[in-house]
Amino acid sequence: MAAKFALGSEPVVGSLAPSKKKEYRVTNRLQEGKRPLYAIVFNFIDSRYFNVFATVGGNRVTVYQCLEGGVIAVLQSYIDEDKDESFYTVSWACNIDGSPLLVAGGINGIMRIIDCGSEKIDKSFVGHGDSINEIRTQPLKSSLVVSASKDESVRLWNVQTGICILIFAGAGGHRNEVLSVDFHPSDIYRIASCGMDNTVKIWSMKEFWTYVEKSFTWTDLPSKFPTKYVQFPVFIASIHTNYVDCNRWLGDFLLSKSVDNEIVLWEPKMKEQSPGEGTVDILQKYPVPECDIWFIKFSCDFHYNAAAIGNREGKIFVWELQSSPPVLIAKLLHPQSKSPIRQTATSFDGSIILSCCEDGTIWRWDAMESS
Repeated sequence: MAAKFALGSEPVVGSLAPSKKKEYRVTNRLQEGKRPLYAIVFNFIDSRYFNVFATVGGNRVTVYQCLEGGVIAVLQSYIDEDKDESFYTVSWACNIDGSPLLVAGGINGIMRIIDCGSEKIDKSFVGHGDSINEIRTQPLKSSLVVSASKDESVRLWNVQTGICILIFAGAGGHRNEVLSVDFHPSDIYRIASCGMDNTVKIWSMKEFWTYVEKSFTWTDLPSKFPTKYVQFPVFIASIHTNYVDCNRWLGDFLLSKSVDNEIVLWEPKMKEQSPGEGTVDILQKYPVPECDIWFIKFSCDFHYNAAAIGNREGKIFVWELQSSPPVLIAKLLHPQSKSPIRQTATSFDGSIILSCCEDGTIWRWDAMESS
């Protein structure tokens, strides 16, 4: 079942000498609290809010806005009723009326749907048997979200109706915690997940799409919905020899990272006749020094021109994604930024890079105008 590598096509490894293509400078540093911040994410769902971002840490979800001159304004803050909750992930979604929602999850395994209009909990989704490591929103249908859990499953939800539509688990599923999941940017049926079993799995929803459609018109209780198990991925890749804690689609290619101090860009080559099997073509490697602890996630701008990733020493590496060999656009470091960066957020146009850290700080870097 493991993907095999094609011979004679060695991956191109990027150089760690910064190209100085772009210069960034620190314009703000906020201390949000004492607890580690695990996730930070811009709202790419709604063009009115492209400069709005959310963070999670402890039992708190906070919404901010990036203003001119490096200013970060706090818009709202939500504290979970359970003081032992520790949120690990947050994603933007959309309500029926178009107002923004936040979907957060963490150690309790409960997903909180927060209505940013009313600043109240809209719904809570109970289903996962253990903590939730990542939540992502379908870019083409922003009421669909997918969650990756320690319970070895990935679940697809409809945030408007509260229905758990599909569960990706079972015979061909992950054999340990699922750490990351992502929707394909243009193929609405496809998702990729990865985790502590060292694999990346690609799943198709095509033959189960009637369930997705049914979830929008369901009038009975959400608990009575005929949730479907998807037991077999269409592709399994063993690219990494350790935990895979972040994967993102780049068109039909995939970017994935483990604790090996690099992000790998690869192409899944499927065998249509035998699902699950196929080969992998490793195309490029983007080195990230001192990135050997797990649960560090990278981020891309809206158009996937660049990827930003932090490391355990508080440094950020910004890689150009569309060039070969890979070009390091910038390396961001500051004498006071020493704490592990759990996640970055890259703004719509790539002009702002945010990071959230283990020590509860948020850093804002702005691209300088090229003279």
